[in-house]
Amino acid sequence: MTELRKSLRETVETYWAAADARDWTAFAGTLAAEVVYDLPQTRERIRGKDAFLRFNVEYPGDWRVRTERIVADQDAGQVVTWLRVTVGGEEVQAVSFFTGDGDGRIAGITDFWPEPYEPPAGREHLVERYRPRG
Repeated sequence: MTELRKSLRETVETYWAAADARDWTAFAGTLAAEVVYDLPQTRERIRGKDAFLRFNVEYPGDWRVRTERIVADQDAGQVVTWLRVTVGGEEVQAVSFFTGDGDGRIAGITDFWPEPYEPPAGREHLVERYRPRG
């Protein structure tokens, strides 16, 4: 395994641990300055480390995340994670795809949740909405 790919996998592990612990300093340290975050179900995209960090800091409710599986593609510089997310008493599964930059930080994230949904109010200042393809 190359050092970059190993680093990206470790970066993603740190990303999820920091998110669950609400350690926003460690979380921010995993992100490239120009990170792009996509949510296909809500058709939202967030561009840039500052906006994405704020999105997570401001996210409402008490939620927990547990990583069930991580697979790293050494040649493509990509990582995929399977997660269990608990919000209140409800537990859902999610899948997240990550790409890295040349320094082992996260450059792109695409999250897939169980079903399409409308995004909660209050984050319009951080996201751009787009239309589904097709």
